[in-house]
Amino acid sequence: GKVPAGNILASAPSDKNLESWRELGCRTTHCNLEVVQRSTLVFLATKPHVLPGVLEEIRPAVGSHHIVVSLVAGVTIQTLQKLLPPWTKVLRLMPNLPCVVQAGAMVFSRGSSAGDEESALLRALLSSCGLCEEVPESYLDIHTGLSGSGVAYVYLFAEALAEGAVKMGMPGALAGRIAAQTLLGAAKMLLETGEHPAKLRGDVCTPGGTTIHALHQLEKGALRATVMNAVEAATNRAADMAKR
Repeated sequence: GKVPAGNILASAPSDKNLESWRELGCRTTHCNLEVVQRSTLVFLATKPHVLPGVLEEIRPAVGSHHIVVSLVAGVTIQTLQKLLPPWTKVLRLMPNLPCVVQAGAMVFSRGSSAGDEESALLRALLSSCGLCEEVPESYLDIHTGLSGSGVAYVYLFAEALAEGAVKMGMPGALAGRIAAQTLLGAAKMLLETGEHPAKLRGDVCTPGGTTIHALHQLEKGALRATVMNAVEAATNRAADMAKR
């Protein structure tokens, strides 16, 4: 709702990749140069190995009025600035999958030529897709491990949560809906109360009750350490990708 669909021009090699854009009422093309020539704000969303060729193609058309935002994993701001004209206003953005339902978590960093105006514009546009925070570039790989890949950790937990209920006799479809709503409600409370997770967890526990018995089983399974290890592994992998 921030930008009229007709103001958006999307480019991709094949018509198949452009179908969803056309359904939304956006304009489309197969020419990356056309996008740059007819737009001020340009988003780069390619595979990492494709990006250098795209930047080489559009470089002659990039002017001082352009703002270039990269969503490409593993490609640093320094690399982007090296492959584009030196004055280019570059920002690097890391979104996550729930952006498609306007409940994403995004972080971005700005290059040396991008200022407060460009930062404010990007934040204003993306606020409709969820949480959007400006961070140091060193946090982007951590965000990948925490939130980009973290969505999959939550899906795995939701699946296990529902399967536990199925094991105890609840129909799978109902268990899945309740598990999803439980996660949604817990996340909403975290965001809206501002309380530490440990405080809210403690509020659910009563002496000798069901929750503390269940939490004891999670602790025996080393849930917290395992999740921390998962975030660390994904973060390290993201950093390794950036070195290639």
